[in-house]
Amino acid sequence: MNSHLDRRDLLKLLTASALAAPLQLTAAGTGKLYFSADEFVLLDLLTEHIIPRDAHSPGAHDASVADYIDRSVAEAFLPEEKESWKTGLAEIDRLSVESTKRPFVKAGKTGQIALLHKLAQAENDPKTDGEKFFAQLKEATVFGYYTSEIGIHKDIEYKGNVIQEQFSGYDAV
Repeated sequence: MNSHLDRRDLLKLLTASALAAPLQLTAAGTGKLYFSADEFVLLDLLTEHIIPRDAHSPGAHDASVADYIDRSVAEAFLPEEKESWKTGLAEIDRLSVESTKRPFVKAGKTGQIALLHKLAQAENDPKTDGEKFFAQLKEATVFGYYTSEIGIHKDIEYKGNVIQEQFSGYDAV
């Protein structure tokens, strides 16, 4: 029996592998490549609080920012990068229980926003684990949102490389 692959068989094998990878991701459904179902719900809620839906454009939930973060964390090379997200989400829940006696998801909108405002106050110089995680979360949320189709086209209304009849940007002096 010949154990060598010829070029045609190798190409078939590589093509089948390339086609199977996206199918596995889509079969998994929305999110939860790395996070548990409860962690994913918390992550999705947090990102929506950071960039909420408004009259002008859809929010982070609609842009699937939690899916983006879940995928990015699942693909992270260093274990500490992955673990920082799980411990950060747990810290948000711990702080929520401390301040509202409920996990973040069940704390009600007023309690949730109060906690996030408190964490955001130290945004420029985070010291606690919760403040550091909030800064990490906000950065990932903004990046995920503004690189999505919704963020680019519906929120900032990017027109692409087209000729515009008048300047519609900011004139920096």
